[in-house]
Amino acid sequence: MESEVWGTAPRAGEAIAAELIRRRQKIDQDELEFSYLAAQFAQTDEYDWQGFDSPIAWLKANCHMSGGAASARICAGQQAEHLGQSSEAMAGGEIGFAHFALIARTSAAVGERLDQDKLLGQARKQTIARFHDSCYHARHAADPKGCAADEAQGVEARSLTFANSDDGMVYVNGMLDKVGGAAVQAALEPLAQRTGKNDDRCRERRVADALVEICTHELDHGVPSRRPHMQVTTSLETLLGLCGAPAAEMEFSLPISAKAVERLACDSSVTRILLGSDSTVIDVGRAKRTITGPQRKALKVRDRGCVWPGCDRPATWTEGHHLVHWTHNGPGNLPNLVLLCYRHHWMVHEGEWQIVRADDGRMLTVPPITPYQRLARGPD
Repeated sequence: MESEVWGTAPRAGEAIAAELIRRRQKIDQDELEFSYLAAQFAQTDEYDWQGFDSPIAWLKANCHMSGGAASARICAGQQAEHLGQSSEAMAGGEIGFAHFALIARTSAAVGERLDQDKLLGQARKQTIARFHDSCYHARHAADPKGCAADEAQGVEARSLTFANSDDGMVYVNGMLDKVGGAAVQAALEPLAQRTGKNDDRCRERRVADALVEICTHELDHGVPSRRPHMQVTTSLETLLGLCGAPAAEMEFSLPISAKAVERLACDSSVTRILLGSDSTVIDVGRAKRTITGPQRKALKVRDRGCVWPGCDRPATWTEGHHLVHWTHNGPGNLPNLVLLCYRHHWMVHEGEWQIVRADDGRMLTVPPITPYQRLARGPD
């Protein structure tokens, strides 16, 4: 009597999945080899002989790449000799070239302060989006001033333009930094939700409607009647600006620097949350405003607006500022508080200006210290 052996037929998708992984690993290895060559090419003047401004411009034109991709390949090739462990991990399929490129960019930013073992361990477990944030945290821990400087450049690069079409439509084009973009999204998001099951507006239409609504109905005599809620999660070390502290997490944004956190914490509600070693919540304290409602009313009566010399912003357009920040044991009483408009508040924190109160009550400002000008600094 003949017997039959029954087996499970291989799934077609399983074989395709295995082939995709194999090909992706080969492409990643090719990308690394391409990066080696791109870095070597950047050391020559061949691009100049061919009439290009830079090796990046040459790669864009001749290798059909974007500027960001070309720059990332050159950086990866230049840093590869310092990233042997990461190269081996990529060759073994533990991480992809996109992980490697992020590690290389972090290495270029912090040099010998790079903790490659820690980053590589995170790369093995995280998606590219999550790992991007981990690299920023690593860079902030090694170079908080550099991160703050980059964010300051982002603020200076802000732009917003309006153009009218022949039929009266208005075209809006702009670019915002991380904190500014998060603030706009935080203000628009509650108004951009669907209003019911019959709300068939697309996402883009709802966001546009929210912008119009917040500019028309959320105004009180021409000034904003309430401030948007922005959630920032930070460690105590970051809030205190200690060396080696990670960046802070912000809703609708990439991680932000300790300097940005310091400014936002000047006039906000702070909730203490204690976490265990396994990130479980141990205790949640009550939210407490650093500047109380009565204090804000007193400040508006006393200062009447931004106290920066020459600034005419009214009180409604200002934020409370601690002359000596509360994280540095500055008192929360009125003599230590002033009103500053957004621009001048940013200049004091991220812009490294100083504002101090003289003995006669006048407000004095001190510009950042430069190699050519060493001025006495007031309390920080």
